[in-house]
Amino acid sequence: MYALRWLGLSTLAALLVLTSGLDFANGEDGFSPLFDGKTLAGWEGNEKVFRVEKGAIVGGTLDQKIEHNEFLCTTKEYGDFELRLRAKLVGKGDNAGVQFRSQRIPKHFEVIGYQCDMGNAAGKSIWGALYDESRRKRFLVTGDHDRLTKVLKPDDFNDLVIRCEGAHIQIWVNGEKTVDYKEEEKDIPRKGKFAVQIHGGEPAQASYKEIRIKELK
Repeated sequence: MYALRWLGLSTLAALLVLTSGLDFANGEDGFSPLFDGKTLAGWEGNEKVFRVEKGAIVGGTLDQKIEHNEFLCTTKEYGDFELRLRAKLVGKGDNAGVQFRSQRIPKHFEVIGYQCDMGNAAGKSIWGALYDESRRKRFLVTGDHDRLTKVLKPDDFNDLVIRCEGAHIQIWVNGEKTVDYKEEEKDIPRKGKFAVQIHGGEPAQASYKEIRIKELK
């Protein structure tokens, strides 16, 4: 009897883990998961760098340097949307991010497009900053370091929200708005792929989970 009870509990626990990648969207009207919590279906990239662990996409390691930037990209493109996810970054490298409205550069490891940055630079937090990866190669907007320090959870998962409507881009970190930006350049694409990044350099590990999207019509 005890063995059967243990088996039942073990089976239930396994099912909860397997479905955890989908359950988070319950109660969020119009949101759908981009990551199933157990496989990299719908994503493409270097699977020697990216893997699935405990319901999260994980990139990098804490014991080896990362040769160069690596990105795991969605196979589908999106235009106007609200993206929600939870992200964690640990390690000496301390740099990662979430790409959106982006594309892979042909025959290269880089992508081009907007990035919601994660980590620290020059002694200040860049969590939730808007960076233009491989294009203008600069920060377009950075959040308030002092306010970010109060809401950030070091070495733990933080809630990110990225919302794009036409030229209007907004980003929140744990409910703190870090970006409210209007793109003035007319030739910047308003559609593209999502990607999660681990930055080249010192060892670091970035984890991304509960990734869900609501497409805006």
